[in-house]
Amino acid sequence: MTIGIIDYGMGNLRSVQKGFEKIGAQAKIIHRPQQVKDVRAIVLPGVGAFKNCLENLDALNLVTPVQKSIAAGKPFLGICLGLQILFSESTEFGSTPGLDILQGKVIRFKPGTAGAKKPGLKIPHMGWNRIAIKKASPHLKDIHEGTYVYFVHSYYVVPEDDGIVATTTDYGIDFVSSILKDNIFACQFHPEKSQKTGLKILDNFTVFTGQKRRSSYGKDS
Repeated sequence: MTIGIIDYGMGNLRSVQKGFEKIGAQAKIIHRPQQVKDVRAIVLPGVGAFKNCLENLDALNLVTPVQKSIAAGKPFLGICLGLQILFSESTEFGSTPGLDILQGKVIRFKPGTAGAKKPGLKIPHMGWNRIAIKKASPHLKDIHEGTYVYFVHSYYVVPEDDGIVATTTDYGIDFVSSILKDNIFACQFHPEKSQKTGLKILDNFTVFTGQKRRSSYGKDS
């Protein structure tokens, strides 16, 4: 069984698929409810507006299959917008309900400052930045404290449960850059754009899904 990368019309899916191909994993792009049920694991990438993401998933009848698959314990990797829609609501364009799989909000960096510590930072937060590891995760195996990953976003998640926070990143404030809960790992950064570190995270996810017995990708991150 393969890893399914959900196509709902937002995000560069081929880049994610190529990332999996580079580490020797089987991954295909899917867009039908039955395909969500049939694959070994789900990857939900995306960039753009929170509301459009939910509308597109709903139009393709993918909301319920994704929710049921996660609830059943199927491994899930959310990337950027794929992290944000897991939460209860977003403040983008007012208030938009999310999938409510995780409790919390999605909020915007403060215009002009992004926070208190480093005034004048630009929005969107775009480019390379470091992660601080807050929680051990199989998805972060052999990923070192302070490693750089690639971001493109204006909003970030604020979970109600601090216990799900896997990494944080400093951009004026210490925002949540990835979360881990049971079968869910989701990150605000883009593994497919994060070079060696990103490929290692994709490889770790592939091992977590059971498609591989052990990592086949280098430990130098």
